[in-house]
Amino acid sequence: MIFASDLDRTLIYSNRAIASVGSRETATLKPVERMGSRWAAYMSDGAFSALKELAQSSLFIPVTTRTTEQYNRIIIFGQDIPVKYAITSNGARILVNGNPMDEWTNCISKSLEESLPPAEFLSAITRSGLEWKGEWKQAEDLFLYSILAEILPESTLKQIAAVAQASGWRISLQGRKLYFIPKAINKGDALEFICRLEGQKAMAGAGDSRLDLDFLTHCQLGFVPKHGEIAKEDLDPSLTVTNQSGIKAGEEILQQFLKLLPLAI
Repeated sequence: MIFASDLDRTLIYSNRAIASVGSRETATLKPVERMGSRWAAYMSDGAFSALKELAQSSLFIPVTTRTTEQYNRIIIFGQDIPVKYAITSNGARILVNGNPMDEWTNCISKSLEESLPPAEFLSAITRSGLEWKGEWKQAEDLFLYSILAEILPESTLKQIAAVAQASGWRISLQGRKLYFIPKAINKGDALEFICRLEGQKAMAGAGDSRLDLDFLTHCQLGFVPKHGEIAKEDLDPSLTVTNQSGIKAGEEILQQFLKLLPLAI
């Protein structure tokens, strides 16, 4: 029984995400990510308890755009929550018991040979004349993201998306982070690879962004937080938008996963 879920703004929430899509008063919080001496992300206590129960009864797969280094900052996986597989770097990496799977890494490296490298893609953005205030970051020489200093108009986002599309890349806006990902890197292919290894289909998945649609299509059922980037789009009938927003949406999603367990047995 495979259940897969995105992490940030789906199951776990940073202080900024809590402030922007919910309120601290709506749930008792459990810290799940540490950065140095401070706590950086949380789940509701109810969500944590539900995830712990789910992971003990099924194969739970975290699916995240975080790099492996960023993923490893989440302290509950492998400690409180058993995790055999994790998908990181938006699908470019598969971890097995915490270690990168060489077979998948080599497969991705070969696929990326046909994509524009990050430096060349950044040059294409510069040549397009599109400019905005923000700090650029590069993730493992795989993809880029810009931490925006201001909200971009929808018209500008569409122009940026068109330039990315022409270069074989795509974009996704998640909070203040505008992601730029080569099309060769996606969460769906990584989840499909794991499903083949396990000889199973994914029972259900959850995610908030356009980057999550890649793997949600491989799940029999999917859940989208009400506050998510894709929640207001014309979604596939197999996808359900939660009633709750913010950190309580993560709890609602995991409760829905638990309800599906008897169907999977």
